[in-house]
Amino acid sequence: MLLIGLTGSIGMGKSETAKMFARLGVPVYDADAAVHALYAKDGAAVAPIAAAFPSAVIDGAVDRQELSRAVLGLPDEMKKLEAIVHPLVGRAQLEFLKEAQAEGHHAVVLDIPLLYETGGEKRVDVVVVVSAPYHVQEARVLARPGMDMAKFAAIHAKQVPDAEKRRRADFIIDTDNGLDHAFAQVKSVIAALRTREGKVIKERLG
Repeated sequence: MLLIGLTGSIGMGKSETAKMFARLGVPVYDADAAVHALYAKDGAAVAPIAAAFPSAVIDGAVDRQELSRAVLGLPDEMKKLEAIVHPLVGRAQLEFLKEAQAEGHHAVVLDIPLLYETGGEKRVDVVVVVSAPYHVQEARVLARPGMDMAKFAAIHAKQVPDAEKRRRADFIIDTDNGLDHAFAQVKSVIAALRTREGKVIKERLG
C-alpha cells in the first residue's frame, strides 16, 4: 500500500484537496481531526492532559485555547504536551493504516500539516504539496475569524517556505485556479501512482 503525504502551508487549500482524494476513493488520515478526537469528551488524551495541565480540561474535554495558554512560549511545557499527544496520534494513524490495508486499498493519504517541519517525508512514499501564490494565501488566511496579520506572520515564520516545499515535492497541486482545476490535478496524481507500490508500509506495520 502506497503512503501519500499531503502537506501545504496555512491557507493553501490542503483540506479541500484532501476531500478530493477522498472523493476519488483514496482513504484520508487527517492528523488535525485525530487530535480533535483525542481532545474530545472521553478522548484518549483527556486524562493525561488533565493530570499535566489541569486548567486545560473543561467539562471533560480539552479546551484548546486554555491548553495553548498553558504551553505557549514554554518549551518544557510544550515538550510535556508533545510526549502525551504524539504517541496517541501515532497509534491512531497505525490503526487507520491497518484498516486500509485490510480493506485492500492501493494507496492512502496522510494529511499532515507540518510534514517537512517534522521530518515526516521519511515516513511516506510520496509527497504531494498543495500550493498557491503568497497573495492568495494571505487573503485566504486573513479572511478566517480571529486571524490578523501578526498571527499569520507568526505562523508563516514557523513553516518551511512554500518555495522549499515545492522544490522537495514529488507532486504539486496548485489551488489558485479554482476547484475544478485542482480536482483535475488530483486525478492526474492518482493516475500517475496507480502502478507504484509502497515501501514504507512494511516498516510502519512490521
